[in-house]
Amino acid sequence: MALEHRSYGNARVVTPRGRLDHDNCEPFQADLAAELDACERERAALVLDMSGIEYVSSAGLRCLMIAARQAAARQSRVVVSAPQPVVAEILQISRFNLVLPVFGTTREALASVSPQAVQAFDRG
Repeated sequence: MALEHRSYGNARVVTPRGRLDHDNCEPFQADLAAELDACERERAALVLDMSGIEYVSSAGLRCLMIAARQAAARQSRVVVSAPQPVVAEILQISRFNLVLPVFGTTREALASVSPQAVQAFDRG
């Protein structure tokens, strides 16, 4: 699974593509840990743009839980944005939206973490 990443002010937006399941959870988790390291160095929040994820299994939820714990240990902020309807339903049914805030759009997610980030996003 490849991750696209963009920076907007003091926030990094990471966009994975495909399925978040047992087959690709380990590399995703390693990539996400590297992104969290970068966020810690830059004192940036992490927005996980889930618009490119078509399915999340229990293994995928576990990866997200580990990322949430790693972020908390670093005193970093992680939020989820733009999940496709089926993924949003999985996050809600599993009550994962209580672990990480979930926003309908990446702009809303950026606005929740930093005014500077949403301004940078709006500028393109």
